[in-house]
Amino acid sequence: MARTLGRPEVGALVAAIAIFCFFYAIAPPFRTLPAIATVLYSSSTIGIVAVGVALLMIGGEFDLSAGVSVISAALAAAMITFQFSLNMWVGVIVSLVVALAIGFINGYLVMRTGIPSFLITLSTFFVLQGLNLGVTKLVTGTVATPNVSQLDGFGSAHAIFASDVNLGFATVKVTVLWWLLFVVVGTWLLLRTRTGNWITASGGNQASARAVGVPVPKVKIGLFMGVAFLAWFLGMHLLFNFNTVQSGLGVGNEFIYIIASVVGGALLTGGYGSAVGSALGAVIFGMTTQGIVYAGWDPNWFKTFLGVMLLMAVLVNLYVKNYAAGRK
Repeated sequence: MARTLGRPEVGALVAAIAIFCFFYAIAPPFRTLPAIATVLYSSSTIGIVAVGVALLMIGGEFDLSAGVSVISAALAAAMITFQFSLNMWVGVIVSLVVALAIGFINGYLVMRTGIPSFLITLSTFFVLQGLNLGVTKLVTGTVATPNVSQLDGFGSAHAIFASDVNLGFATVKVTVLWWLLFVVVGTWLLLRTRTGNWITASGGNQASARAVGVPVPKVKIGLFMGVAFLAWFLGMHLLFNFNTVQSGLGVGNEFIYIIASVVGGALLTGGYGSAVGSALGAVIFGMTTQGIVYAGWDPNWFKTFLGVMLLMAVLVNLYVKNYAAGRK
């Protein structure tokens, strides 16, 4: 029991079950399979990046540029392809290189300068936000990319990043399946590989990790690039799902990814958390977002509910962790 309670995701699991039962009881539309599919889709658009953010937080760092990086990747793919009349996959690959470069620069600057990642990535956030708006307006004359649905390669890219998948009993977006795959890979990485031990050690005590031979700079740069990769993936989904992207989007989403990770059991001090916990945090967020709509409540109360949920999750996670530690 103590080992079970010591898992980071236990508190989030209890909260997810409670919130599901609550909305299931008071909102009849919430009980249908299409509603569940909508909740899963909403959760996946948060959970995909939250997996990388959770691993990064376990490694003791933050990335406040993750939200706008999603839009930067989508804008890069759309504008490069459209302006030069290229196959859509050329833009996809170029945008991946751009995203990974952003992640590498974030990680390199954090490790090279010793400046907290909060400040480094906050600077990146403002740089990318300005570039997203300025470059898009300069190139297209508007604040959105052109419609790319008629370009070569769009169909195959749409199938991978934004198609609908019929499971027999329900139809879900392919992002839900990709999200589950990323959670499995993140869990395997943390629990079954030496790299997972390095991530936890780097976040728990960086000096001690260095002393026992952990390549802390490589680990942390890799984690920043992992967040960038997942941000790129979500950016591709947004582009191919809606055919165009607004350059001003993404601001504030970085906090949602962090909230999902914290609700899922990740500590702000690093060294503790899980990929499964981030998924549960994203599910809680998705259920709350859609559940309020299905219940017919005023959506203006959502932020209040979110703040209360975050505070309660932190308190429950702290209590469960201390209780489990005391039982050992």
